[in-house]
Amino acid sequence: MIYYSVAANTPFNNSVLTYKSEKLFAVGQLVSVPLGKRTVGGCILKEVKSEFDEAKLKEIIGPFSLDWKLSDEHLTYLKWVAKYYHYPVGQHIFDTLPKPLKKPREVEFPFGNGKPLSYELLKEQEDAVTKITENMDSFERYLVHGVTGSGKTTIYLKVFQETISKGKNCLFLVPEINLTPQFIETFKNHLNAQILTYHSSMSNSEKLRVWEITENSSAPYVLIGVRSSIFLPHKNLGVLVLDEEHDQSFKQEDRCPYHTRDIAIKLASIRKIPIVLGSATPTLESLNALKDTSNYILLTKRPHELKMPTIRLVDSRKPKSGGYEDKNWPFTEESLKEIRERVDNNEQVLVFVNRLGFASYVQCRSCGRDFHCLNCSSSLKYFKKTQTLNCQFCDYKIPYPESCPDCGNLKLLQKGFGTEKLTEVLVRNFSEKTIERFDRDAVKTFNDLKAMLGRFESREIDILVGTQMLSKGHNFKGVNLVVLLGVDSQLNFPDFRSNEKVYQLITQTAGRPGRSEKQGLVLIQSLVPENKIFQFIENYQQDQFYAEELEVRDILNYPPYSRLVAIYFTSRFYERAAGEATKAAGLLNAMIKKHFPEVDLLGPRPAIIEKKANNFSWTLLLRSKNINQLHSLLDNFNANFKLPSGVSIKVDVDPQTLS
Repeated sequence: MIYYSVAANTPFNNSVLTYKSEKLFAVGQLVSVPLGKRTVGGCILKEVKSEFDEAKLKEIIGPFSLDWKLSDEHLTYLKWVAKYYHYPVGQHIFDTLPKPLKKPREVEFPFGNGKPLSYELLKEQEDAVTKITENMDSFERYLVHGVTGSGKTTIYLKVFQETISKGKNCLFLVPEINLTPQFIETFKNHLNAQILTYHSSMSNSEKLRVWEITENSSAPYVLIGVRSSIFLPHKNLGVLVLDEEHDQSFKQEDRCPYHTRDIAIKLASIRKIPIVLGSATPTLESLNALKDTSNYILLTKRPHELKMPTIRLVDSRKPKSGGYEDKNWPFTEESLKEIRERVDNNEQVLVFVNRLGFASYVQCRSCGRDFHCLNCSSSLKYFKKTQTLNCQFCDYKIPYPESCPDCGNLKLLQKGFGTEKLTEVLVRNFSEKTIERFDRDAVKTFNDLKAMLGRFESREIDILVGTQMLSKGHNFKGVNLVVLLGVDSQLNFPDFRSNEKVYQLITQTAGRPGRSEKQGLVLIQSLVPENKIFQFIENYQQDQFYAEELEVRDILNYPPYSRLVAIYFTSRFYERAAGEATKAAGLLNAMIKKHFPEVDLLGPRPAIIEKKANNFSWTLLLRSKNINQLHSLLDNFNANFKLPSGVSIKVDVDPQTLS
């Protein structure tokens, strides 16, 4: 009888359990194992030489349905990710696998060609390519910090061409699938390799086929994918590029809460290959780590001598005749005038607001009653098209009331605004033009996304109203005006990264216009135009912004000068969530006092949205300059803290939002 340590697909005992078998299995092989009355997947971690009471051990059933085996390198990587984020290793392994299928349908992916570029590179671009490709056989981390429109994609393309010429594969990570269509076309036209994609909108057959190609293919490929692509087997990987490295979408919030940028750097170090991080607005963490090194690559020019757009602040506080009653609210006269000039000149316009719906919330004008979700501590948003009030956190929604349920008043005040409201105002003012929304309500599938972008690219759409989906790297040549609304609310969000996120969002969105000969214009409507962050953005003073923000972070001892871990306690019962968070704080404080003096504990406190989907959450925050002490404290805490039934815990290492 042989004994194996198996990472089972369960949170119990960190998912590592011991099983027996008369058959020989290899490390990394996927197997089926009994767990209670169920059968679950497992991964062989190692053979165990100890003596066991065979009667107490269950036997491995046999190979997993697809009879897969993870390579030693890949298994090492997955184990490291699970350990770093304090997540059960077996659960993490099976979270990353495609769904096994008995009869997957045939799937083909296109091959590109090596067609040469039709333009010459700027010296800054040539120097960047030379630096990255001069040492491709060892781990190096590069940061390409280029102004919007500076040609970062061309640099990636040349690096991929060099990698493919050596018979190696390329991984290109993007924050969201809406960026993939433009990259697919660019890479198909210029890369002599198979072009693969990997994202949530793909079928199970497509995902399974990509897994097989990345595990076995002998011909070079370029894979364009979202964050989950980092967990494909990737045989013979030669380079890893992570575009828009600042983007929040690279952080997974559910299951194992990993940050793609950080684990991509670890993967590159394991594989001994270069990794390129690219952004016009890099995170303070990346900038602080690489700014003063030779691997920091700054791009200051746009190809073809294109000028950066003019950025203008529009004061939204100027008195209007009726406030909310103004038929053009929330647009100012100045914004509508600029939009009119552009569309009359057959130019396209982007309008950005980071909120869905018609109104942020609804309130009775007589008694003040507002409408909240019964399951969450949040206001309901008004959607005019469906005449419903919807919760943004759960499926709860109600018909729009004809009158106030409390006092019977017939007039309800709609406050705040979203994409639906802006679209209605624009349609009323520019009825002769084609106006569409680009948000999660209007674009539900990958095909919807490609169709919308295709229509906009072919000038079938005059004005596109969208959420932050519009801010991510698109190259819209017909756009020379962008109007941004609603950014003030993000500045007021209680998060130490608020300024950085707003700076990134506005700068990225402002980079969409002026991609042709005519200089673009960006209008930022604000109720607080005197806020210093707008002056930095308006005058393109990125160095001054980063310097001031780093100084504040240093004083407050927040990242990049410290590391954070958030611990969330969630229960259907308020007392249990609050009680376990308080109990955990007591244990952590005792451990810190005795063994981990470099760690600070903040909290416990209710989560910012205390109730979501009928569950209450409380949170603790650990902070330290010493990451090793943080991990050791968490290991000790996990070993000694026992959760009662009815309460769940989530550990978030390096959280990007403090909820």
